[in-house]
Amino acid sequence: MLKDLLVMIATGLVENPDAVEVIVDAPTEEGVVVYHLNVAEEDKGRVIGKQGRIAKAIRLIMRSAAVKNDCKVLVEID
Repeated sequence: MLKDLLVMIATGLVENPDAVEVIVDAPTEEGVVVYHLNVAEEDKGRVIGKQGRIAKAIRLIMRSAAVKNDCKVLVEID
C-alpha cells in the first residue's frame, strides 16, 4: 500500500512516469522499511525540488501514512 502511494506521488511529478520504480528493502532490525525511489535522470530535479522541499514533503507524507499503518519508513531518492 505504501509502495503504491509513493509510485502515485512520483508519477504525478515526473514527465516520464514509465521510468518511476520503487524498490522496497526488508525491514531493518529497528523495524524501518526503506523505499528506494528511482526516476529518470532528467526528472530527479522535479522529485527533489528547490532546496529539497518536494523530497521533504514526499517523506512527510510517507511517514504519516506509515504511522497510520503502525510501521516506520525511510524514503531514499536514488
